[in-house]
Amino acid sequence: MIIAVFPGQGSQTPGFLAPWLELDGSRDLLAEYSEYAEIDLISAGITWDAEQIRDTKVAQPLIVAASLLSWRALGDQTAVTGVAGHSVGEIAALLAAGVLSAADGMRLVGIRGRAMAEAAALEQTGMSAVVGGDEAAVLGRIDELGLTPANHNGGGQIVAAGALAPLAELAADAPRGTRVIPLQVAGAFHTSYMAPAVDTLAAAAADVAASDPTRTLWSNRDGGVVTSGRTALDQLVAQVANPVRWDLCMTSFADAGVTGLIEFAPAGTLTGLAKRALRGVPSVAVKTPEDLAAATALLTGESA
Repeated sequence: MIIAVFPGQGSQTPGFLAPWLELDGSRDLLAEYSEYAEIDLISAGITWDAEQIRDTKVAQPLIVAASLLSWRALGDQTAVTGVAGHSVGEIAALLAAGVLSAADGMRLVGIRGRAMAEAAALEQTGMSAVVGGDEAAVLGRIDELGLTPANHNGGGQIVAAGALAPLAELAADAPRGTRVIPLQVAGAFHTSYMAPAVDTLAAAAADVAASDPTRTLWSNRDGGVVTSGRTALDQLVAQVANPVRWDLCMTSFADAGVTGLIEFAPAGTLTGLAKRALRGVPSVAVKTPEDLAAATALLTGESA
């Protein structure tokens, strides 16, 4: 089983879309996505600096658009039997699974990004990755400080989210054997701070047509397989204010007999986690069009 995975916020870097726009039709497609998402994704992906593309309302549609461009560029996708996305990457996964149209997906991610940015502006919050250490001790310390374990990423990484003061205290007095790394995000995503964004996204999703998945689709909610398109969309909406259980997704990949993993642009984060949590499973990070040959080789079982 070859699984396609799509990354979440924080994976973008300045200028990363430039090589993708050299592919035939990509610039026109990105212009179309820009119209749906109501943001200039061409400029954002080529010329805007790190601070500009860190903005939630920019980063989210930019990441999903990049994932869709690289997914489209793969060409023959028939050997991809399963899909999953991390956080906002779930929107790209729903498109790859045939649940949403590109138009609806890009409209929703534009709305999601703007709504989460507005929710984040209401209070000063943030997120920090806690790497290593004893999981129970890490979760205990996060709870003690009144923070939320917003992302259970697997591979020895848990992301804490909440108010800035307790995040600073977590860094100053970290659990034994851990490193605490502040993340370049604008708010406490996947926590109760995002409740206003859930309401906005739910209203936008209410009239969206959702088809049942044509590939196996795993959810961030609990790592379970979702067979209903409407359920997948409802869970995606609720996930904005609930923890991402990527650890359970990877456990489900292993239980399903995963034989290869392909991460689409802007790639690298999820294959990095998989190397620790899915040891021995070959993976390809499709960062530029040059990586498509390796992805195709993994799909066909041939050498790149």
